[in-house]
Amino acid sequence: MRAGFPDFRLGAVLATSFTGTLSERHGDAVERIPTPQRLVDWLAVSGLAVDSCTAAQLDLARELRESIHAAATAAAVQDALPASAVHVINECSAQGRAAAILTPEGKRRWRLSSASCVEDALGVIAADAISIIAGERDGKLALCASPTCQAAFFDTSQSRTRKWCDMNTCGNRQKKARFNANQRKNPRSAE
Repeated sequence: MRAGFPDFRLGAVLATSFTGTLSERHGDAVERIPTPQRLVDWLAVSGLAVDSCTAAQLDLARELRESIHAAATAAAVQDALPASAVHVINECSAQGRAAAILTPEGKRRWRLSSASCVEDALGVIAADAISIIAGERDGKLALCASPTCQAAFFDTSQSRTRKWCDMNTCGNRQKKARFNANQRKNPRSAE
């Protein structure tokens, strides 16, 4: 990772990992793709390598990210999907020209139409969002229980009762806060 930028929070689901490039939305927001090059970096670690990105493409990526977040949040709480978010997701999906490729190891990879086409990469992300919001994949959309985060995530746990978008960040922070609160209530229990 490039020095001076917050680490990426990568998950197993492309679309919700992409929405995680803006975290702590209800607290001190952390922008993880503040520059076009940083978007190039995120796409590369997500298997969608592109050569370059313009400021306009970064703006489009952020618009898609916020549209996915809005639609996924609405789906998680069983509200109507925002029409403007659906429009952006559909437009990005339609603009992309990527092909699914099967590797010799039996994994799916994406081949973009050209190495510099951010729109192709965004099309893959939009298509992934469509598949989870439409309920085509095994799992359910949920919202992080952290009051400062509340990120939409795709819960594939067996019980579908996961509380946090990421156990290593939001989950640990909440557990640590609960532990510290209990220590203040019962100072002798630490002895």
